[in-house]
Amino acid sequence: MKTCMKIVGAGLLASALSAASAYAQVVTIATGAQGSLAYNSGQAVAKVANDAGITARTQPLVGYLPLINSGEVDFGFSNGVEAEYAFSGTGNYDRKNPNMRLVGVMFPLTTGLMAPCDLGLKTIADVKAKASDLRIASEYTSSTIIPFYIAGGLANAGLTYDDFKKVPVASFVAGINALGDGLVDIALVSLNSGAGQQAAVKLKSRGGLCYISQDNSEAGIAAFKKYLPAGDIVSLKQNEKINGLQDSGANIMRIPWMMLTNADVSDDLVYKMTKAIAEHKDALKASFGAFARADLQTMAPANMVPYHPGAIRYFEEAGVKVGN
Repeated sequence: MKTCMKIVGAGLLASALSAASAYAQVVTIATGAQGSLAYNSGQAVAKVANDAGITARTQPLVGYLPLINSGEVDFGFSNGVEAEYAFSGTGNYDRKNPNMRLVGVMFPLTTGLMAPCDLGLKTIADVKAKASDLRIASEYTSSTIIPFYIAGGLANAGLTYDDFKKVPVASFVAGINALGDGLVDIALVSLNSGAGQQAAVKLKSRGGLCYISQDNSEAGIAAFKKYLPAGDIVSLKQNEKINGLQDSGANIMRIPWMMLTNADVSDDLVYKMTKAIAEHKDALKASFGAFARADLQTMAPANMVPYHPGAIRYFEEAGVKVGN
């Protein structure tokens, strides 16, 4: 009898240890290089995940979406447009990554085409009228998604890169710096970015930098979405405190910044991760201010990449509509 009880007890202990081991398993969150958007997002998410009982560790990597697809890392980040390109093997990806799944939107990214204010390019129609005389930042060899953002902004008015004088740059920030240094007339600049503010200071004698307002008609939005299906055009009001909007409002781009995982990551783990992110906005904001723009109700928009069942389970419990 004692022997039987010992066996049963050992079995229960083994089960308990196995369950504890499962929860203690180290979860990897891929991020970009230190200081990048993905890095800062990953640090913030890892903190709330660990506080929620998930043993999470960040891993700085570049070009990690295929590693999420293969299951070599558990979670990572991407803008919603690049996630769709990676999943379908289009855009800046030459092969499909069908095992990626969405966790949800962390916060929206707002960006747009900017030009020195003295050029008078208030709308994308103004750009179209002068395109052949304008220099535009191109290639973005280390930020290959950026040309697709710009192409979407140009397509909004029936334009392509070939309508401009193209000036190759290496990165997103390099394009903004080229704008500030007068080497290009148009480049993509994120709302309130530090690099954009510095470029505007350099161009103070030219009125600083102004956002080019996109066409928000049905036809204009449809043309934009051919390049950026996960993106939207949003109308921002004049605001003296925001670089590029001091003189007038503008219609500019908004793209979701999303967390992704692999289809084979357990439903329970993804549920717990989604819950930790969705219910700890204040803690996330304290770690990285961009999370101030997080919104639970818009955390699961439509996207070509399927949502993970664990994330869907949380959204259903929280009353969040998936795929709107």
